[in-house]
Amino acid sequence: MNKLVTPLIFFVFFLGIDVFAADNDSLAYERQREKINNMLDQRSEKFGQYTESLSKRTGIFGFKTKKDMQKSIDILLDIMLTDNAILKETKILLDYKNFQQQRIVNVSKETDEKNLSYMRTINKLQNQNEKLAQEIKQLKRSKRNSALSILLLSIILGVGSAYIFRKFYSKKN
Repeated sequence: MNKLVTPLIFFVFFLGIDVFAADNDSLAYERQREKINNMLDQRSEKFGQYTESLSKRTGIFGFKTKKDMQKSIDILLDIMLTDNAILKETKILLDYKNFQQQRIVNVSKETDEKNLSYMRTINKLQNQNEKLAQEIKQLKRSKRNSALSILLLSIILGVGSAYIFRKFYSKKN
């Protein structure tokens, strides 16, 4: 019973570690997605500010001033920097996704290798079991043949002894 419980406990323990690691990876993935979504929201907000700055005209006769144009350019530059940051974070997100996919492939390969090892072990044990069964049959045959040989030898000795004993007694009488 103890031989069965110990491997079961280790299996559950390692399964729990693997599930925890998978949850940790997916949690990091979700955080990264949330971060990108927040950055996209900020970009949308900045783009709204840019659109608003394009319509502002604080100059004389409703013309745009140099300040108005500079503010639009600054907002546009900020949007560009945000876009670059979004691209970097998206690359990180894709790296997480690729890592998860690679991890799944690796776990799948490991599982396949374990299954093949188990199958080889089972086949090896089945072959050994068959060999032992054949050896048992041969030993039983050998034992039966030995028993028959001993019985036959005993009968021959008995008959021979009886014949000699009778011959020896018949000469004396």
